[in-house]
Amino acid sequence: MMKSLIQKVRSRVSEIPTHAWLLGLLVATLIERLVGDAVAGSLGLGIIPRLFGVRYILTKPLLIPSVMAYLLVIYLVPISIVAWFSAPLIKKLPSRLSTPIFLLLLYGALHIWGGLDEYRLLVLQFILISILLTASLNLTNGYMGEFSCASGGFMAVGAYVTSVLTVWGFVNDDVFGPPALPPAIGPFMFPIALIIGGIVTALTALLVAIPSFRTRGDYLAIISLAYTFIIKSFLENLEVVGGPRGFMHMPKWANLPVVFLWTLAGLWVMHNYVSSLLGKGAPGVRDDELAAEVMTVDTRRVKAITFMLSAFWTGVAGGLFAHVMGYINPATFGIMKTAEIMAMLYMGGLNSITGSIVGAVLLKFLMEALRPLQVAKWIFIPVIIIFFMIRRPWGLVSFREFGILRKEVKRAPASD
Repeated sequence: MMKSLIQKVRSRVSEIPTHAWLLGLLVATLIERLVGDAVAGSLGLGIIPRLFGVRYILTKPLLIPSVMAYLLVIYLVPISIVAWFSAPLIKKLPSRLSTPIFLLLLYGALHIWGGLDEYRLLVLQFILISILLTASLNLTNGYMGEFSCASGGFMAVGAYVTSVLTVWGFVNDDVFGPPALPPAIGPFMFPIALIIGGIVTALTALLVAIPSFRTRGDYLAIISLAYTFIIKSFLENLEVVGGPRGFMHMPKWANLPVVFLWTLAGLWVMHNYVSSLLGKGAPGVRDDELAAEVMTVDTRRVKAITFMLSAFWTGVAGGLFAHVMGYINPATFGIMKTAEIMAMLYMGGLNSITGSIVGAVLLKFLMEALRPLQVAKWIFIPVIIIFFMIRRPWGLVSFREFGILRKEVKRAPASD
């Protein structure tokens, strides 16, 4: 009886389109903004839980019932009611309006949720940048089947090039002197600086691509790892950008709307690329490079373009990161940063933009939620990652995509 009831509820829930759930989330965030403080105070929480009460659960177990009650009143009940009653109307949406409405609902919910607390806002910005980083690495390690360890180095190049351009152009700096351009136009020129940072990163990727793609096997992993160490060492010895002390004074132009739009643009470009005729050659290289060559695929060209596109968006993500923080140093972009991005990728799923989003959101949220455990969190997180790798070696959402245009999950055949 219970099993039948669970299956019936699951069937009903699966019929509700994603747009309806997002509308429910938007309403829930509005409710939290209006009455969140009052509800939290009445439950003895004092302030609105920052990350859905996870920190209360870890540090103050006696408040777990209050946290559960808060989540039930503010989130679960409103989301469920709104999603249930709006589903029939959402299903009648014209297909041409589906994507704009999806994005507006998503951004609206993120904007309101992040606007309640500066820490929440910072977490959202880092999650969006992590999505861009993970999806870009997925082009090389997932779709193309190679193994790159250059994400940290690419991110560093993009961050430093973009930062030098913005500080030189629009900031009165001790090293670069007065701004070369009117500071008022800085926010409008920021996208150009990001693109230049991405292009420079893609050009440096050729230093890795040319020697490694002429060979077979694990040479890309070795050369890309060496690239990361070389870039880090070079920046540590470059005094004009602060050397090991780091570089600062970058204007914080990467606010939530800017980061959201750039992440959206990156995912759109990468999705279109892997869906294009040229991009479809990348899985051919992964599955059987010799067979792909026999089928007239220019494998060397496909590998170079895919790798450079991955480097470009990693460089853009580095530039965004620098202008969220306002300060960077070479140690930020070492092997640990590369390992973090890889963990997001392999947790979320290979060969899937959706998997990159899932992995980045889960791991970044997990890292922030477990922050109260301090050093102990670096025991729990690797154990969780190992568990996922054993249970789902291809990741949680591998070889499938989520089609917002169709308001449903489109499943691609799984790969052996």
